[in-house]
Amino acid sequence: MEVKDAIRSRRSIGKVSETMPDPQLIEKVLEAARWAPNHHMTQPWKFFVLTGDARVRLGRVLREIKAEGWTEEERQAQAESLEREERKPLRAPVVIAVAVTPSDDPKVEEIEEICAVAAGVQNGLLTAHALGLGAIWRTGKPTYHPRMKEFFQLGERQTLLGFLYIGYPSVLPKERPRAPMEEKVEWWDH
Repeated sequence: MEVKDAIRSRRSIGKVSETMPDPQLIEKVLEAARWAPNHHMTQPWKFFVLTGDARVRLGRVLREIKAEGWTEEERQAQAESLEREERKPLRAPVVIAVAVTPSDDPKVEEIEEICAVAAGVQNGLLTAHALGLGAIWRTGKPTYHPRMKEFFQLGERQTLLGFLYIGYPSVLPKERPRAPMEEKVEWWDH
């Protein structure tokens, strides 16, 4: 698949089958991610590949975060909502947690490290698509919660940035309209 075709045809696919992709395909996705550009060659990414029961453990953490500060009565009243939260990581056979490990070098800006990891994620998403896999990049408040950082044993300066949910597509979403380039691009020549 040509890169330009992959860019135009890739979609966020949130519904995937339970069939486990071959681990070699997941390794290709991760290999593409680690070739992202990064200033000063810091390679600031860290990936955690969760399959099987590891996803169940992640679900428990999501449930804990959602119920944080709730009384037992509130937990019981919201039991269904908590169960849905706990099942979220089971929506895909592979969940890749993505973190950034910023360099200690004072010449390196932390935002550049985050951008490098985001570029790696896009490389991975495009590769997953080219390999016939469906993937979606998921984030949200629980991603940045201290309990999540603890779960992944991240250091003080490390930050969890999101999750890639990967599997074989169950649906193929249609192309969604994009704003015209003229609305998003300014050409300056003076």
